[in-house]
Amino acid sequence: MCGIVGKFNFQTKEPVSPELLNMMCDTIDYRGPDDSGVYADGYIGLGHRRLSILDLSKLGHQPMSSREKTIWITFNGEIYNYRYLKRNLQAKGYTFLSDCDTEVIIYLYQEYGEGCLEYLRGMFAFAIWDSKRGLLFLARDRIGKKPLFYYHDGKCLLFASELKAIFKDRTLKKEINFEAFYDYFKYQYIPDPKTIYKNAHKLRPGHYLLCTQEGIQIKEYWDISFRNQSNLCEAEMSEELLSILKESVRLRMISDVPLGAFLSGGIDSSGIVALMAKQSNNPVTTCSIGFDSEDYDEVRFARVIANQYGTDHHEFTVKENAEEVLADLAFYFDEPFADSSAVPTYYVSKIARQKVTVALSGDGGDENFAGYEKYYLDDIENRLRNKIPRTLRRTIFPFLASFLSRGNHQIFQKGRTLFNTLSHASDYGFFLTNTEFDDQLWNELINEDTKKQIGEYDPFSVTKYYYNKADTDNHLSKILYTDLKTYLPGDILVKVDRMSMAHSLEVRAPILDHKVIEYAASIPSRLKYNGGEKKYILKKSFQQILPHSIMNRKKMGFSVPLAHWLREELKEYTENHLFSPDASMNNFFQRNAVEKIWNLHQAKTRDYSTILWSLLMFELWYRRFVG
Repeated sequence: MCGIVGKFNFQTKEPVSPELLNMMCDTIDYRGPDDSGVYADGYIGLGHRRLSILDLSKLGHQPMSSREKTIWITFNGEIYNYRYLKRNLQAKGYTFLSDCDTEVIIYLYQEYGEGCLEYLRGMFAFAIWDSKRGLLFLARDRIGKKPLFYYHDGKCLLFASELKAIFKDRTLKKEINFEAFYDYFKYQYIPDPKTIYKNAHKLRPGHYLLCTQEGIQIKEYWDISFRNQSNLCEAEMSEELLSILKESVRLRMISDVPLGAFLSGGIDSSGIVALMAKQSNNPVTTCSIGFDSEDYDEVRFARVIANQYGTDHHEFTVKENAEEVLADLAFYFDEPFADSSAVPTYYVSKIARQKVTVALSGDGGDENFAGYEKYYLDDIENRLRNKIPRTLRRTIFPFLASFLSRGNHQIFQKGRTLFNTLSHASDYGFFLTNTEFDDQLWNELINEDTKKQIGEYDPFSVTKYYYNKADTDNHLSKILYTDLKTYLPGDILVKVDRMSMAHSLEVRAPILDHKVIEYAASIPSRLKYNGGEKKYILKKSFQQILPHSIMNRKKMGFSVPLAHWLREELKEYTENHLFSPDASMNNFFQRNAVEKIWNLHQAKTRDYSTILWSLLMFELWYRRFVG
């Protein structure tokens, strides 16, 4: 895995400074500690930090060029079918100097232009400079496993694997994007293509960007379709799914450096480890994270798989020491990010890097096969929604929700949430399930200036756009599509990328191979969520390789004892940051309102842990990068 940077002064034609490129590269040196390089030629410049995984020789040095020096590339990722592509290109007369996937992309582009993307199987973010066409070509993989940020002001384009590298250019302004600000507190992350800054953007997954002196164009090259549903029987479908997953795992076991896996003890990571063990001549190296609290500790389940498949197993227990990594989280995420499972992800990446350079993960099982608890709740709500007359839901239920909001007991709040959700249509109901701040609390917390800055913007527009974009009328498929386009790339994959790259660790996700995603989309929704059973078809596929105790255990998720942390070991730390006289919170929120929910949380009257955590992480980000 690597880090990429670059600048293109397409309007001003001013020379790009090699010193700037080097500074941008050095800012993200942890993404690629093995090598560094820059290419600058007039008003175009590319930079690269390398983490050596394949072809460890200097022949893999980047930026890399074609033999004629007309095409240059800086590339972050892995192309798992590169050897197959290489053989095809050799048959067409191309010759190669290295055995790395980067060189394959160069000649694939030379042969097919932007159409090269349809041939790539893997995770990637890259920039190609085509000097003959005067064209900068940026591309990001189909599902967003690798990040790609860009800054565009009509005169120049800067890009990088992380925002902090872009803003090494001191001529750029850091202005907060208040739509992204609102998105963050609603979703706990900032959905593509926004970033926390104006003029800075994320290139959406499955998209590419072309930049010439005329400006930029952004095009979609891949999408998920639910239109063609499989007619195979259940047994045939589960067998074919297992075969595709087996191939996906095999492709991701190609490495010239030590390779292992994250093992949580859940179905997804356990299945991946089992498939690795069945295709490996040596014990698979596995790493697990546990907690002092049994309610959050999955290590005992991970041991079941480790013992069954004889893995070289390593464990780490997260004790009461979250405080020591919070500043690091703010630094590596670059923008506000409030998924608290970043803490254990940080630690599991740290311990894994002591043993391996590449780790496989089980990410993607929940979004592809309906594994989250929210899908179960959404199903119950929709059944009620369909049984209760619309007029009743839209008139009586809002009144009941308002009445229950007066009570502080958790049961009142759950009732209020249910009535509020049922009073809306299915898409908005899913939005409410997927977000944290309700409108009433949000309006109580933010100050008047923040309200003016946000204006009429509604974060529901993010969910609504993707819910309606899905090419299906099936509600479950629509919300799976929405999560695959928002929550997965905006939260899960960001978390894994930043926390693994903080330790120079590459993480590969077999369940997020685009062939797996496409096949999953062809499976009827009734075989994903079946009579209350989540991930039904995936369990059918894994039942021959996983024990009963893993297949039928209750899902825990990669969560942390957040409510407890904020009342105990993180209490003083959080108070010092949120309620100090110079806290950035004072610029956006009403201090007395924030203190009110803090006190309710401390009294255990209400659980405001997720909201308080999002405030804390915003504060830490702001102090590090803005204030």
